[in-house]
Amino acid sequence: MNRKLLTGMVLLAGIWALPVSADDHPAEVLVHNTAEKILTSLRAEREVVTKDNKRVYELVDNIIFTHFDFNKMAAWVLGKHWRTAKPEQKEQFTQQFKILLVRTYAKALVDNMDRTITYQPLHAKDGADDVTVHTEIPQDGGFPLPINYSMYLKDNAWLVYDVDIDGISMVKNYRTTFGAEINKGDIDALIKKLKERNTEAKDE
Repeated sequence: MNRKLLTGMVLLAGIWALPVSADDHPAEVLVHNTAEKILTSLRAEREVVTKDNKRVYELVDNIIFTHFDFNKMAAWVLGKHWRTAKPEQKEQFTQQFKILLVRTYAKALVDNMDRTITYQPLHAKDGADDVTVHTEIPQDGGFPLPINYSMYLKDNAWLVYDVDIDGISMVKNYRTTFGAEINKGDIDALIKKLKERNTEAKDE
């Protein structure tokens, strides 16, 4: 996975996130509040999470990834292959894709515990149901790294369906990678490979 994309994924956790105001958009407030919740949990269990990957996975899954729409992301990642996939293939792929992101995200989260995030003004039309939350993270000796969260309103809840880091879309990045894997075989081969990778990561 692209290193900038990996680093950017952790920023939804908002490590040391700067405060937002009551006038900020609900989607931006959600990103900030999620940041505060995960930070509080990590700090309270610092000794545990630095030694126990399983606990970090649980925190990421329960606090952060409840705000991701994995079905939408999986559909976009597979693209045309999603439309021809069987229901059980869609379910298996979505499950393994989520596990992959949870494990990847968890590692990045533990490795980046002293970051500071700034929020850019979110301009959206009244009643808009699809917005982008813009954030930046300072870089040593360089320009800030822009992190944009694409979110949409579903059943009165704001959900993330893509993360763009320095112009690199997480969905498009995986779509290219997985598309190449499918072209070598098929969706079942991709699912099998994801399962193997997730199993290996679990044992590390």
